[in-house]
Amino acid sequence: MSTSGPHDDGTVSHAVFRVARLHKSLAARLLRETGLRPGQELVLMALWRDGPQRLVDLVRRLESDAPSMTRSIARLEKAGLVQRQTSATDRRAVIVEATPQSLPLRQPVADAWAELERLTVGDLPAERQAEVVRMLDELEERLTAASEAARD
Repeated sequence: MSTSGPHDDGTVSHAVFRVARLHKSLAARLLRETGLRPGQELVLMALWRDGPQRLVDLVRRLESDAPSMTRSIARLEKAGLVQRQTSATDRRAVIVEATPQSLPLRQPVADAWAELERLTVGDLPAERQAEVVRMLDELEERLTAASEAARD
């Protein structure tokens, strides 16, 4: 009699890994003509949508870590797409703002994300798409809890 459980072989984890890797690779290809790396478009989209923001708020909103976000902002700043400045009200805070030079990328980024979504869901009916999102949300909750428990 076997004592292994239904998930001892890592089937779900392997599937998540494969899908995430393919999704990121496809996103990179779709974004290539913009000159952006995957993840940088998320920073710009947040800035375009909501205006200038504190770096710490971008980290939280995009569920990133401070060192990764700082590197991404530095690359975007070097490309002239964002600018950083110290907050006028809190000298410890850094405010990040999209530059006018970034605006021509807005539509190509939106188009790339629309194409990525189309390629991702194909002709899945809306109810199946909602089911996929619910299942991924559940997996994310489990992984978040496990990650937080591991920090304690």
